[in-house]
Amino acid sequence: MGRWPGANGAARANRTKTALADNGMRVRESVRLEVPVADVFRFWRRLDRLPSIMSHLERVTEGSNGRSHWVAAGPAGLRVEWDAEIIDEVENHVLAWRSLPNSDVDTAGSVNFETVRGGQSTQVDVHLHYAPPAGKAGALVASLFGREPSQMIREDLRHFKQRLEAGEIPRAASTPKE
Repeated sequence: MGRWPGANGAARANRTKTALADNGMRVRESVRLEVPVADVFRFWRRLDRLPSIMSHLERVTEGSNGRSHWVAAGPAGLRVEWDAEIIDEVENHVLAWRSLPNSDVDTAGSVNFETVRGGQSTQVDVHLHYAPPAGKAGALVASLFGREPSQMIREDLRHFKQRLEAGEIPRAASTPKE
């Protein structure tokens, strides 16, 4: 697996300390795709593609040096924005990030990719830790509006699976108004 910048445990702890505050929320979700790991990693690594599988994301703009700008729809129509940087990347194995100071959301996490079934399938594990705007109270309000983070990530991973295995994300057809 990859190494965090700074190589030692103290540096690693300092890099993620802000997102790992006591008021933070943790989310862990997984999915298995019947797609080779290289294809799965390649899709995920293009961060600007993520809004196509993540319903809460409006836009991701990739910058230089592993930095990116994220815009998401929060509860009650609130727009949430943050800048992030990739802090660990090992092709076909791991992609880890943390938000930068002055972001609306304090977050850190990783996506791990593991080859399974003799290379025919990929296990994707998402580990996310974040402090939502307004702390745990914000998370409670969000869950009351049906935006509970683990549920959202689980649904996003289902969309990801459908996109990579079938080439599309099924959407319910709208019914015409009478």
